[in-house]
Amino acid sequence: QVRIVESGGGEVQPGGSLRLSCTVSGINFKIYQMGWYRQAPGKERELVAGILSNGTKNYADSVKGRFTISRDNAWNRLLLQMNSLKLEDAAVYYCKAITLPYWGRGTQVTVSS
Repeated sequence: QVRIVESGGGEVQPGGSLRLSCTVSGINFKIYQMGWYRQAPGKERELVAGILSNGTKNYADSVKGRFTISRDNAWNRLLLQMNSLKLEDAAVYYCKAITLPYWGRGTQVTVSS
């Protein structure tokens, strides 16, 4: 059984930082491309950062230079360091193995002044 648990969300002011974490079980984590997605109210879910099994990273233009994705294969963990947060970054954030159909419950990020 695949289980995905995201954590680390919260409320910050614009310019603040958060570090999201995701723990995955039930898959061979290290072989999968992993990604962080987000969904804001009334908007489509979007991929904001991805990391290949070899560590190659890619980012949506909207977060490039501010967010950093990383993975810890020893602990089946995916991380997202978010700096210089903007109001438009507020959303529920999810992690996922990009080619698999499993989702966690997500973690809420609120950015407000």
